[in-house]
Amino acid sequence: MEYLAYIPSPSRGVIHLGPIPLRGYAFCIIIGVFVAVWLGNRRWIARGGRAGTVADIAVWAVPFGLVGGRLYHVITDYELYFSEGRDWVDAFKVWQGGLGIWGAIALGAVGAWIGCRRRGIPLPAYADAIAPGIALAQAIGRWGNWFNQELYGRETHVPWALHITSSEGGRVPGYYHPTFLYESLWCIGVAFLVIWADRRFKLGHGRAFALYVAAYCVGRGWIEYMRVDDAHHFLGLRLNDWTAMLVFLLAVVYFVVSTKKRPGREAVVEPGAAEGAVEADAAAGESGAGEPAEAGESGESDDTAEAGKAERAGTSDQAAQAESAAAEGGKQPGAETEAEEDAEEDAKDGAGSAAKKS
Repeated sequence: MEYLAYIPSPSRGVIHLGPIPLRGYAFCIIIGVFVAVWLGNRRWIARGGRAGTVADIAVWAVPFGLVGGRLYHVITDYELYFSEGRDWVDAFKVWQGGLGIWGAIALGAVGAWIGCRRRGIPLPAYADAIAPGIALAQAIGRWGNWFNQELYGRETHVPWALHITSSEGGRVPGYYHPTFLYESLWCIGVAFLVIWADRRFKLGHGRAFALYVAAYCVGRGWIEYMRVDDAHHFLGLRLNDWTAMLVFLLAVVYFVVSTKKRPGREAVVEPGAAEGAVEADAAAGESGAGEPAEAGESGESDDTAEAGKAERAGTSDQAAQAESAAAEGGKQPGAETEAEEDAEEDAKDGAGSAAKKS
């Protein structure tokens, strides 16, 4: 059968720049991490945290996550590395693919907990800030499977079928469901869902993260059911389907219990962040006081200087208006002028003279 439309597979997933291999799978993972940190940083600042905190904690979370993801994959697919005729050293070749999201999230959370503890930050607040970014990182990372021609679904005749051309590793060339694309699009939808729900309902105390986990598990369940790669089965379902159902239930229970115990959002997500912002503003104000600096030395623009003058002028005007209002509202005791006192004395003397004449 000739296909009029399909998704082509790359002829190779690695390009060599001299002796240095540039692998598409690794690039997808790296780009995903940068997107997650960038978006997480924006959300963290919007919640009242300091800029750069998300990246500092990611230094702990990302390595832990990579190790956890690889461990989950190797443990659940151990026969690929430790069965007869296999080389156990391949278990360390992450660039060839094989990261389990369940292990990545679990051990990555441990790394994030360590980083948060060192900064005195509650882990649930950090998780809420970075949850949509993790979903987008997964959406980008799934394209690494496209570069490696792996983890595709059943054969299909749909116009968006994925054309597998490699016959290595037991692959059979043909046209299959692009499950990598399905999961990528689902993760993008999950990211937007969490962002919308967080703004609409002011989610806090880890509930935005729980929503991300639950929503991802729903999509992973039906996508996993379509895949045809070798996997362990239990009661007729793939192991990852059971994992998705269990994690979904845990996320929903956490969401409900957390909502009842601590409704609303955290008032403070990073201790000292607000004071630091006030100190920064005060320092900026002090740097503009005193003698005017030469152009290019103080860093203060003419617009900023004019704004300061306008503010001081506005303060003077307000003081003048207050004095005028006080004068119109009536005199206060003891506020008579010397001229008014002299006029009262003259009136008394005139009254005394008139009484003597009468």
